[in-house]
Amino acid sequence: MSRNLPNIEERLERVERELTELRTALNQHAHQPWYRQIVGDFAGDKAFAEIIRLGRQIRRGKLKG
Repeated sequence: MSRNLPNIEERLERVERELTELRTALNQHAHQPWYRQIVGDFAGDKAFAEIIRLGRQIRRGKLKG
């Protein structure tokens, strides 16, 4: 059992580092409004571009909703 101890310690250290990184990343996003956090998520997405196009047509009365 004692020969597994170094392996467990290394794994625990890695988990603690990753947890610290995750907490840091979450804290950075907590200070931004949700809409700022998702900016650019749909860039280049053809389906989203089509949704936007159809929405504009509906608002302009060129397409029945």
